[in-house]
Amino acid sequence: MMGEPPVSASKNKSLSIFNVAALGIGAMVGAGIFALLGQAALLVHSATWLSFAAGGVIALFSGYAYSCLGAFYPSRGGIIDFFRHGLPSTTLANMLSLLYLVTLALTIAMVARAFGAYALQLFHEHSTSNGLQEAYAGGIILVLALVNMASSNAVGRTELVLVAIKLGILLVLIAAGLMTIKPQLLQIHQAPSTNEFLSSVGMTFFAYAGFGMMANASDKVANPRRTMPRAFMIAICLTIMLYILLSLVLLGNVSAADLAKYADTAVAQAAYPILGRLGFTVVSIGALLATASAINATLFSAFNIMYSMGDNKTLPALFKQTLWHQATYGNVLAVLAVLILAIALNLNSLANVASATFLICYLAVFVVAWRLRHKINASPVLVLLGMILMLLVFIGFMSSLLIQGAKEVAIVVGALLGCWLLALNAKRQQRLSGR
Repeated sequence: MMGEPPVSASKNKSLSIFNVAALGIGAMVGAGIFALLGQAALLVHSATWLSFAAGGVIALFSGYAYSCLGAFYPSRGGIIDFFRHGLPSTTLANMLSLLYLVTLALTIAMVARAFGAYALQLFHEHSTSNGLQEAYAGGIILVLALVNMASSNAVGRTELVLVAIKLGILLVLIAAGLMTIKPQLLQIHQAPSTNEFLSSVGMTFFAYAGFGMMANASDKVANPRRTMPRAFMIAICLTIMLYILLSLVLLGNVSAADLAKYADTAVAQAAYPILGRLGFTVVSIGALLATASAINATLFSAFNIMYSMGDNKTLPALFKQTLWHQATYGNVLAVLAVLILAIALNLNSLANVASATFLICYLAVFVVAWRLRHKINASPVLVLLGMILMLLVFIGFMSSLLIQGAKEVAIVVGALLGCWLLALNAKRQQRLSGR
């Protein structure tokens, strides 16, 4: 019946609103504030908190579109099912699905590298070994892949514990830092250019992009039409408040120039003047938990997407063939690919590529929500406004990459072309299997 959401095929309805929100927070509060704060500060200095606020506003619009679609189409596939239902071309839907899967792989590898950097700094401060960071990165990927392969219930329970601990640590840092803020450090002496600000918003939106992982849990909740919108808003609003407060605390205690020097470990380094060595240690532990939970939630999403893509033959049937418990052969192949990325590649430039591809995929979600706005009961004003804001950010972000150098732009174009060719091949295979 028109206007009624399709019935989910899943019999496992064990995830509550708090489990789903925890998945979103776990995916957002990881790579975002711990890996990107220093680089955002390098772009816009004392206006960094404004960049996180603007990125959060766009995330709210995007989360609204996501929640409307997730409530109407509850499934393991999440975003790729949205593409399949709402885009005019199957090849285009498959291309964007593959691009999103590549983006998730890059994100997992990037966050695992950040985990390795914090672990190296915390446990081996004076070590000169180049292999320890890679060993930590590979180890955390393997451990959390096994958690995801065990059961979805384990994922939900793990996220609740990890989110509670890391938020507690960050709240302690915020509470202590608020009492020592130096207002002069928060003054914006020279406003960033429009291009710089839009570029920084593109980067900070990447810090929120993990909220999309919640859509992949929509078929595991009892009432997705009621639960999903609430879970999206809870997760995004809490993350916005956390990011803004933490940005103000850090930039109010440490100059943006000094903060930017530490790149991926900026938050832990900034804890020194606020809480001393003990604070540095505690915040580093929080960073390890945050990055671990982001990997956990992103793996959860990637595994569900691969299963769905195996169902619709975008990926070979092997990707959904069960190997052990909830593990498939596709899961194992994906973990091996991510391990190679995390251990072998320098992901600084690829972080920019992941930000760009995330923006492309999330722009496509707005297109889907607009095309299906009457069916999913979405506000056309909110969808259109969110789409325009995100498009402006994407243009500014890509312009900034072009100014910095064409390498990252070339990688983005190459990823799009590669996914397009794979989508054409999938279409050909689907035609052959249908004969």
